Amino acid sequence: QVQLVESGGGLVQAGGSLRLSCAASGRTFRNYAMGWFRQAPGKEREFVVAIRWSGGATYYAESVKGRFTISRDNAKNTMYLQMNSLKPEDTAIYYCAAAPTISDIYGEYNYWGQGTQVTVSS
Repeated sequence: QVQLVESGGGLVQAGGSLRLSCAASGRTFRNYAMGWFRQAPGKEREFVVAIRWSGGATYYAESVKGRFTISRDNAKNTMYLQMNSLKPEDTAIYYCAAAPTISDIYGEYNYWGQGTQVTVSS
């Protein structure tokens, strides 16, 4: 069982940066691949990035590659998403999630946080 809580969202100007955190409860965090998804108003939830349980292999959506960086600290039960060079189209609710294996498919994830709002102004 895993419970996830996101934090770090907010309002930022285009070109700015934010760092999101995802804190996990329980002792199974390190046994899951982790990912970030986002959902803009009126749109379906979109894959952003995923990381294997070991913290090694990563998989980024093309829209964020080179701007966003995922990392995890299993000792602290925390995952991070560093977002640089933010664009207005990055505006969305960002969700952290856990899956049995690394994936970019929404349905593969078993546990979800409540989401944190990221708003990028023009």
